[in-house]
Amino acid sequence: MATADSHGPSPLFLLSFRQRDDLADLAVGAGWKVVAARRAAGAERRFLSSGAAVAVIDARGALKEGREAASAIGGAIAANGGALLVLVSRGDTIAIGDFYDAGATHFLASPFGDSEFLQALRYAARHAERMAGDWRASGPAEPLGWRLEVATRALLLTPALARLLDIDEHPRPVALWQLIDPTERRTAMAAIRRLSRARRAAAFAHDLPGLGRMVQHLHYDATAGHIDSLVEPLGAAPEPAAVLRDALIGMRDAGSARRWIDRRLADPEERPLSAMLVALNRFDMVNAAYGRAAGDALLRAAFKRIEEAAGTAIVARLGGSEFLVAIEDGGARVDLVAERIAMDLARPFVTGETTAVLGCRIGIAGREPGDTVSTLLRRASEALADARASDSATVRVAAGEGSGESINALAVELRHAMERGEIDILFQPQVSVATGVIVGVEALARWDHKDLGTIGAETLFAAAARADIEIALSDHIQRIVLERAAAWPPSLCGLRLSLNVTAGDIGRSGFAELFLERVDASGFPRNRLTVEIVENGLIENLATAAALLASLRRVGVRVAVDDFGTGYSSLAYLKSLPLDYLKIDKRLAQDITGTVRDRVVVRGVIDMARSLGLIVIAEGVETKEQLDLLAREGCQIYQGYLCSEPISGAALAKLVEAMA
Repeated sequence: MATADSHGPSPLFLLSFRQRDDLADLAVGAGWKVVAARRAAGAERRFLSSGAAVAVIDARGALKEGREAASAIGGAIAANGGALLVLVSRGDTIAIGDFYDAGATHFLASPFGDSEFLQALRYAARHAERMAGDWRASGPAEPLGWRLEVATRALLLTPALARLLDIDEHPRPVALWQLIDPTERRTAMAAIRRLSRARRAAAFAHDLPGLGRMVQHLHYDATAGHIDSLVEPLGAAPEPAAVLRDALIGMRDAGSARRWIDRRLADPEERPLSAMLVALNRFDMVNAAYGRAAGDALLRAAFKRIEEAAGTAIVARLGGSEFLVAIEDGGARVDLVAERIAMDLARPFVTGETTAVLGCRIGIAGREPGDTVSTLLRRASEALADARASDSATVRVAAGEGSGESINALAVELRHAMERGEIDILFQPQVSVATGVIVGVEALARWDHKDLGTIGAETLFAAAARADIEIALSDHIQRIVLERAAAWPPSLCGLRLSLNVTAGDIGRSGFAELFLERVDASGFPRNRLTVEIVENGLIENLATAAALLASLRRVGVRVAVDDFGTGYSSLAYLKSLPLDYLKIDKRLAQDITGTVRDRVVVRGVIDMARSLGLIVIAEGVETKEQLDLLAREGCQIYQGYLCSEPISGAALAKLVEAMA
């Protein structure tokens, strides 16, 4: 391993849960630039921002935390062709299979000496270099990098970078600065300014004339007073000569998927291409509770659902419980595939006698000029890390040019779809927890697109917003719902109907009168109607909204706040609006089977709602365990796949009759 005196040291991401850790000092002495962490939380983001190709997890005496950390960064390791070395106690070697499934590539069991640890690091580094395609028959390639002494402004380039740029190894900083295009210097300066004692790593990308795209991975050593940069060329890299095949038979391995992406990126026509990383939630809990056999069966089932939702896209399993979906398209089609995957993975899995509800997080990156497999997948990894860090977002898309073009095209089509009557309505039953009887339904809009398949309400309204026809779409859906419900057979005439209204509706002058005229014209009884306000749709004037909703309540219409717990206005809504029902968002409701802390949060929401005299409805209930816990906390009504998916009016009538 080369030392920092000959060129900038290689970064090493080290995650240790020990109070005192000598490994970092040992690695630094051997020439590594160590980025250390002590918590699994945020590990994926820190690993990606470190620029490291090698990660070490010290799980000795912290097996549970080590597994969580491996699961957090295993997908990023696989997607970016890195290496993950896990250190375990001698008595914990039985867990090596779990770490392998999570994406680990190398293992070392204690007790071991310093030389053994450093040798394991060298093997891991060699593996990462081979996976990155930078291995040559004569040995590893010379690194490209530089070091800047902050106090003196003295700059030192590695010999390889000096040769590549055809400049001296000790140039003035301005000579290097002038090689960066003026339009990209602001981004470079912003990355350098972000460096501090608290934030030691940053990165920026730029073009070099005749050499292509480069990424500068910066690391600030406040003690030594210098900045190191590892320069990563983003030219096309050869695929590794050998890769480990996935242990789960029937799944495409990550290496073949990377080769497929590489071939598409080499296409001179530069067709649209998107990479999607899908990470299952709660998989580790299932694997630990029911064993690897159940875990493997669940992964196969998840892979099949993703394949079916992705259509003709390429699907591969990465490390742990992460999957790669590569799509020769962008924009709206990719958004729809992500939506379908998220919906399908939210449904319960049954493996043997085990029922598990997982859900997922998704990160998406679209092709940009100069992309390689590594840069495309790194952006997707960063988007996935953002999604995981979010309290409510299932999908995150890496920013890029032209990301809105396809949704604009979809918006144009939506106008015609409304005219042709292509927007359909499904109904999801709402069930009394106490009696098990269906007492109401929520109406949900769907568009069966001829090319893109089924499009849900969220994407519908996103397209409508882009076309500035949100109110027209809302009016259209309300008319259809009321007409369908008014024509229900006698067996459904006791059900309440929940109908969504938007923040835009509530902000319209005279909406209450217009809405009631529409209800009366349909023939549906006012006293069986509930309007649902989507909680994450911001209502700007709560006083006006309260007056409007109060006028609806005076004539028998009831009011619910939907998706409670996902936005920023929850408490303001409860305080200001005249409500009858509070609907707990499905992510919050499903968390009740998680930790004690999760249950305390759900219990607090239910207690608060009931103290305000509100009826609590839990959305997204998928398992008997969830229902039992919600019932124990005081939830009165539920809806979700435990009873039924959204269904047509005819199917609803049959279900009600069967449950009567």
